[in-house]
Amino acid sequence: MVDCTRRTLLAGAGAAALLPRTAWAEPAIGPSLDVLAGLSGRRFGSAIGGGHGGPLTRSFDDPAYRAIMAAECGVMTPENELKWSVLRRGGAGSFDFAPADRLLAFAEANGMAFRGHTLLWHHPQYTPEWVAKHDYGSKPASEAARLIEEHVTTVCSHYGRRILSYDVVNEAIDPETGNYRTTPLTQHLSPQEAVDLAFRAARAAAPEAELVYNDFMSWEPGSPRHVPAVLELLEGFRKRGVPVDALGIQGHIGDPGGAKSAPFAARDERAWRRFLDAVTAMGYKLHITELDVSDKKLPAPTAERDAQVADYARAYLDCMLSYPQLGDIVLWGITDQYNWLNGLTPRSDGLPKRPTPYDDQFRAKPLRTAFADALITAARRSNI
Repeated sequence: MVDCTRRTLLAGAGAAALLPRTAWAEPAIGPSLDVLAGLSGRRFGSAIGGGHGGPLTRSFDDPAYRAIMAAECGVMTPENELKWSVLRRGGAGSFDFAPADRLLAFAEANGMAFRGHTLLWHHPQYTPEWVAKHDYGSKPASEAARLIEEHVTTVCSHYGRRILSYDVVNEAIDPETGNYRTTPLTQHLSPQEAVDLAFRAARAAAPEAELVYNDFMSWEPGSPRHVPAVLELLEGFRKRGVPVDALGIQGHIGDPGGAKSAPFAARDERAWRRFLDAVTAMGYKLHITELDVSDKKLPAPTAERDAQVADYARAYLDCMLSYPQLGDIVLWGITDQYNWLNGLTPRSDGLPKRPTPYDDQFRAKPLRTAFADALITAARRSNI
C-alpha cells in the first residue's frame, strides 16, 4: 500500500517540498494517480528522459515535467539512460552511469522507485555500432557471453538495492515472424543462450530484484505471430528454469499495429485474456511498462479525440486491472509536450498527437480522469 500521506494531492507536498513549481500551475484535482493505484496495492508512474538519445529526450530538463512526475508518480523509468546505446556508447570498456544516476537521484529525492530499463535490448537497430565491430577473437561465443554477463553484472552491482525491478530483456521476438531477433551478439551466441544468460546473470548479481521480460505484444490486430511467440518464450523460460518473475506489457495502444485498415481501438479482448490467463497460470506477475494511446486514426477535433482516447484507455485498464497479478502501471511519458509518437508515427493531417494524461500546456485531460476512475474501480473490486 502506498503511503497516502506522502503524496496525497496533485498540488500537495510531494512536489512542492522538493521542487519549485515555477512552470506548472495545475490546480489540485484530488489524490495522485500513484495514491489511487496504491489503494489496490499497485504503483503508478511514468518514463522521463535526460536528453540522451531517442525521440523523447529532454523531459527531465523541464521543471514542470519534473513537478508532475513528483506529484503523480510512485515509480519512474529512464527512457534511454540505462540502454547500451547511452550507457556503453563509449565502447566495450566504457560504462557512463552519470546520466542514469542523475535521474535516480531525483526519483529517490521524491520517494519514487526506479525501474532498470533495460539490461539487454535484443534488437539490432538499437545496439551500439561497436558491438558489431568488436573483436570476438578465436572463441566468439564465449566473448559474446562475456560481454552480456559483464554488462548485466556491472549495472546490477553499481545500483545494488537502489533498483529492485529490471526489464532484463526487451523485445527479443520479431513480431512479424515470431522468431528471436538476430543481433550482433547473436551472430556468435544463439539468441536463446543470450536471453537466458542475461536473466541468469541478473539473478546472480541482483538476487533480490524482480526480473522482467518486456515486449509490446497487444490485444490489437496487426501481428498475429507476436502473442503466441511470446507465450512460447515464457513457457520456455519455465521449462529451462530461467529466473523470470514478470511479463512487462508495454501498452502502446490505439493504433492497431500494422493493420492499416483496422479502425482506432480495434481489439480482440477474448484472445488477449486467454494469453494473460496462460501467462499468469505459469506464475508470472504482470506490469504495464510503457503505456500511451495513439490517436493517429481519430478525427481532428481535440474534444472528440480526447474523449475516444480516454474511453479506450479505460477499457484497456479495466481489462488489465481485473488481474490481481498486475503490479506497476507506467506511462511512456506523462505529458503531450514530450511525445515520442509524433516523430515515430505522425498523423497524416500534421496535428500533434495527444497520447498522454496531460496536454502540451501541462493541463489534465480526460485521459487522466479515465486513469483515476479505472484505479478507483480496481480498488473497490479488490476490497470486496
